[in-house]
Amino acid sequence: MTSLDRLMRPKSIAVLGAGWAQNVIEQCRKMGFAGEVWPVHPTKAEIGGLKAYTSLADLPGAPDATFIGVNRFATIEIVAELAAMGAGGAICFAAGWTEAGEPRLQAQLVAAAGDMPILGPNCYGVINYLDGALLWPDQHGGIRVEKGVALVSQSSNIVVNLGMQQRGLPVAYVACLGNAAVVGLAELAGALIDDPRVTALGMYVEGIDDAVAFAALAERARAMGKGIVLIKSGKTEMSRTAAASHTASLAGGGAASSAFLRQIGVAEVNTPSELVETLKIFHVHGTGLGTRMCSLSCSGGEAGLMADLAAPLGIDFPPVTEATRARLFQTLGPIVTISNPLDYHTFIWGDGPKTTEVFTAMLEAYDAGLYVLDMPREDRCDTSSYQPALDAIVAAQRATGKPAFPVASMAENFGEARAAALIGQGVCPLFGLETAMTAVKAAQTPAGPAGWRPFPAMPPRDTRLLSEAEGKALLSAAGVAVPKAVTGATLADLAAGRVGLTPPYALKGLGFAHKTEAGAVRLGLTSLEGQADMAGATGYLLEEMVTGAAAEILVGLRHDPIYGVSLTLGMGGVTAEVLADTVTLILPATEADVLQALRKLRLWPLLDGYRGRKKADVAALAALAVMLGRLMEADPSLDEIEINPVMVREFGAVAVDALIRRA
Repeated sequence: MTSLDRLMRPKSIAVLGAGWAQNVIEQCRKMGFAGEVWPVHPTKAEIGGLKAYTSLADLPGAPDATFIGVNRFATIEIVAELAAMGAGGAICFAAGWTEAGEPRLQAQLVAAAGDMPILGPNCYGVINYLDGALLWPDQHGGIRVEKGVALVSQSSNIVVNLGMQQRGLPVAYVACLGNAAVVGLAELAGALIDDPRVTALGMYVEGIDDAVAFAALAERARAMGKGIVLIKSGKTEMSRTAAASHTASLAGGGAASSAFLRQIGVAEVNTPSELVETLKIFHVHGTGLGTRMCSLSCSGGEAGLMADLAAPLGIDFPPVTEATRARLFQTLGPIVTISNPLDYHTFIWGDGPKTTEVFTAMLEAYDAGLYVLDMPREDRCDTSSYQPALDAIVAAQRATGKPAFPVASMAENFGEARAAALIGQGVCPLFGLETAMTAVKAAQTPAGPAGWRPFPAMPPRDTRLLSEAEGKALLSAAGVAVPKAVTGATLADLAAGRVGLTPPYALKGLGFAHKTEAGAVRLGLTSLEGQADMAGATGYLLEEMVTGAAAEILVGLRHDPIYGVSLTLGMGGVTAEVLADTVTLILPATEADVLQALRKLRLWPLLDGYRGRKKADVAALAALAVMLGRLMEADPSLDEIEINPVMVREFGAVAVDALIRRA
């Protein structure tokens, strides 16, 4: 496929479809597009005040970009003709393709396009606010800009709504993906971030089509200093194998996608407001926002709210140092309690120099500052007394070179014009306390490791469940510690073969995915005398019981059709799903990655010697997890490995159960 440059930054635009053509022409005219716009219609002499051409063959040349607003069958013919004449690309507006159960029709469209890029089908279009080029058949909320963020969406309506924001965010591009029959998500996003006038990328994504390409996109954007923030929908959908394993139900849905985004350094948020506020931070300050934050307000209530909202997000407000405390005391006096968050009271309200000194002194000691400031409504109130505080925020940022964020507790308490003016000065106002805090946390998302790419993805496939004996033999061959054991077709076989095993024993029936629920596990046995057969068992496994464990941990790996292989770690045993205390990584991952992930568990203190408990050998657990990852990488036929539990001792870790599925 050829470059998207002509499609995204056209000098000439052709439009087909009378009603839609009229709209596209109107939007281009309003936005001051300086290039040529060529309506095409078989019977109309003019559309929108412009000469209409009878056919594509009559155009003065091959258009850089074409908006095709005709029915799906005619769309295929037009795309083929455009490709043959060397056009730069097209927007295919019509619906009724794969999304409507017509994959063959969409395949015909792809074949017709050849090397020519098309967006869609079932695509609303593209807006280029930098050059005034709009292949867009509707109203929109933007204005011409010299630089700004790009918005990419797999939902047209979501991005239309985002484009109507009134928060001062400059938008450079709006682009819809539609069915992505030719141009994929990473390819479209990459074409936008490659424009030096684009500062950051915001995305609404229903599905990532190519995880490897998307990881490469994220790394490229970071290298340019351009942040990516994304809303991922559909996170509540459970995996196709949720009934077969704890791993599937605990790590299905959004766990894998969120893990993938974290590992490639893409900020994930949940709402359009959070997306816009995070984009504002990226637009003004780029990536790499520091984590040591300070908060200032002239109200104890606001200071308390900031502290309360920061805690669940893990935002750090480090204590004030003695040097900063002494400097602030010189201006604020003995009545004000110097702390972070800081309630500086109203003693300095309206005093520009003193407010600037306080705001600057605090900011110098931290990576960034949040300054709670709600402006009075201008239609009923006088805002002049608030201006010194606003000026002091700007001055503090200039003096320290560190981000100073004015934060309105409610979005309506800070006007769009004032926000845009501040952004023009390099200061980023944030709207809504909770939204602002979420955006700050998102903007602190660290970069992914250089060169990291997920394992190759595999489509869903039929699998068979290995017996526990088969599974443990596979694990043992890979170097994973498993209990000493014997197998037999009957209990009598076990009784004859248990020479060398030391009680207590664990007796298990083979052929069950969940042995405990099936009543196929008997623990603490000293002999096999009096043991009855287990209904439904295809054989038996007798093991030495593992004792002295500091913790029972679930370790689950499974092929993901998008992200390669996921690794889930959590508190295990029969209560794994009740506790639901898990973390997920996308492989490959190092032992250090696994250890860092384990520390995010709510019950991590139980692994770390809480109240005198034995410390679990988490290093051995991490080594086991990485070993399993290598096994999955080396043997693509393995579809899922779940060990629940791994008995983690003070020294060493033993896999006492194994559920393994193989293609």
